[in-house]
Amino acid sequence: MSHSMISRLCRPSGPWRRLIPGVVLLSNGTPTRSELNLAALAHAGEGAMLTGIAAARLHGLRRLPADNRVHVLLPHSRRVATRGFAVIERTIYPPDPAVIDGVPVAPLARALIDAAHRMERLDDIRAMIAEAVQRGLCEPADLRKELEQGTTIGSALPRRVISEMERGIRSAAEAWAVPVVRRAKLPAPQWNVEIRDANGKSLGITDAYWEEVALALEVDSLDWHLNPEGYERTMRKHTAMAAAGILVVHILPKQLRNDPLGVIRALRAAYQQAAGRPPPPVHARPWRRAA
Repeated sequence: MSHSMISRLCRPSGPWRRLIPGVVLLSNGTPTRSELNLAALAHAGEGAMLTGIAAARLHGLRRLPADNRVHVLLPHSRRVATRGFAVIERTIYPPDPAVIDGVPVAPLARALIDAAHRMERLDDIRAMIAEAVQRGLCEPADLRKELEQGTTIGSALPRRVISEMERGIRSAAEAWAVPVVRRAKLPAPQWNVEIRDANGKSLGITDAYWEEVALALEVDSLDWHLNPEGYERTMRKHTAMAAAGILVVHILPKQLRNDPLGVIRALRAAYQQAAGRPPPPVHARPWRRAA
């Protein structure tokens, strides 16, 4: 088909739509996300794979910033420029792609680091990476490896988030809690530990724990703790901890942002109360997700 014929068919009143020079959608409607992905890959050509937000979305992540661009990874030897929504990144370290719904996609850890390099909001990076780690889709070690292998440009924020994950902080809300807990000037707690009773039975995982007084802090995030599927499990955990003699302080993420001084007062009062009684026969250990 001649270029002139294609141009006529891609006019505003025509049946087709030109998405990128050289890439035509054979309808004149709004392209779907899947069609944009395919168009970007067609523009990039041989050896291309999705990365960044577009790839993370195909891996099943939900807590992602709104971004209609399609980030494409390409071997460094290829000479293709960014056009419109198709953001081309050339790399000397192309990973082996996974294939999801017939589309070549960078491994999740690589996709997250590629996305984070181009993001400016710390909380967006925290939410994205925390979801992947919370759901067991990748490990902090995988993210660290990708970070150290890649460029240092734009690496400060993802480096900070990965360091939080390595310390056991597994959600954006928990990351908000760290400076508030520090300001309370209490002994440093353990983060994300499993508590067991005297018989070795697991009572659950708590966000922060002061073992010397058996005080637990629970950040009741709507995303991870109070969803319909997890509500009953969360209530069973809290009941078991209370029955074992553990004092549990519950806070909401918005309290960490809107009323940090109130959270500090509550933590100090709870710590003092917990310290004034004999510690119950429970013990904590670092939590490790089952393989």
